[in-house]
Amino acid sequence: MTFATEDGCEAQKNNVRDPMHIQYEINENVKPEEFRQLLLDSTLAERRPVEDYACLKGMLENSNLIISAWHNQKLVGIARSVTDFHYCCYLSDLAVHQEYQNQGIGLKLQQLTQQRLGPRCKIILLAAPAAKDYYQHIGYEHNERCWVLDREQRLGAD
Repeated sequence: MTFATEDGCEAQKNNVRDPMHIQYEINENVKPEEFRQLLLDSTLAERRPVEDYACLKGMLENSNLIISAWHNQKLVGIARSVTDFHYCCYLSDLAVHQEYQNQGIGLKLQQLTQQRLGPRCKIILLAAPAAKDYYQHIGYEHNERCWVLDREQRLGAD
């Protein structure tokens, strides 16, 4: 598998190392247990079904772009997306372990995600309440037209 490096060249590896000794993996296997623990160690567990193993497993198995960050074989960050690679990419989970936040890991996960996408493909995400002010300063445009339909809600029901 190839990916674009910072200098625009393509690389054949599935991992990227940075000076903090964080290793970034592209579409490598992340176990549901590791994913669950990262959600608990970040702020996302409050809004994710961390007690539903089958759901977590399905979330990982049915994502088609996962960028993960590892420190000494410990999952410390993830960008989990569903995308067509051409028009839109829904970045459904961006999580960084609380002890590793504010070190550029979340930004790097998003940069590596964007590098995997086609030239017209936009990233779409829903910000966690604690991160709602983070995205604009790194280049995202706020969109007030987003709508969410919870699974329990029936379409057309008053």
